[in-house]
Amino acid sequence: MTPVRVMIVDDHAVVRRGVRAYLEALDDMAVAAEAADGQDAVDQLARMAARESLPDVVLLDLVMPRMDGVQAASLITSRHPGVRVVILTSFGEMERVHAALAGGAVGYLLKDAGPTEVATAIHAAARDGTYLDPAIARRLTREISAPRSGLNALTERERAVLVLVAHGRSNQEIADELVISERTARTHVSHVLHKLQLTSRTQAALVAVREGLVPPVG
Repeated sequence: MTPVRVMIVDDHAVVRRGVRAYLEALDDMAVAAEAADGQDAVDQLARMAARESLPDVVLLDLVMPRMDGVQAASLITSRHPGVRVVILTSFGEMERVHAALAGGAVGYLLKDAGPTEVATAIHAAARDGTYLDPAIARRLTREISAPRSGLNALTERERAVLVLVAHGRSNQEIADELVISERTARTHVSHVLHKLQLTSRTQAALVAVREGLVPPVG
């Protein structure tokens, strides 16, 4: 059997070393490359594509400097459709899960996952399958079985974004306040408007006032 070629992307060297050590001990896995952040991964993949040596699966952290995992996943899956992305992160908030899956990830694991679970997720991705951390899968199932509407449809992060929009913050100011990228802030604002069936930030501000999330001006 040809080993599954994996790129490990994490800004913590100790995490990369630990994952590499485990994967290299498996006969059916091979570490093709390591990257320290999303931008590094995207750059390396471009060079690997030129040599026709792309990995099968990218094991990708979410919160990293320069380029976060959501943006990296989107770029990787759009530029290299044959490469599968599995998220391995400490963050299980549903807005991050949704953003990662919308960006093209086919797997989502939390860093307390056991080594066998990591290998299972990588194999599933290599076979064009999907693997989700059991806790994440349960939350997604609950969302599907009990869809929310209106203000209740917003995640905690989206509510925070709505409040900042109501205070007149720009996407960049929202990004700075929440320590996220401007692109992620823009995506959150778009999701808020879509879920509330609104067409402008002014309408969103009025909703925030009406629902008591922010006090009225004047």
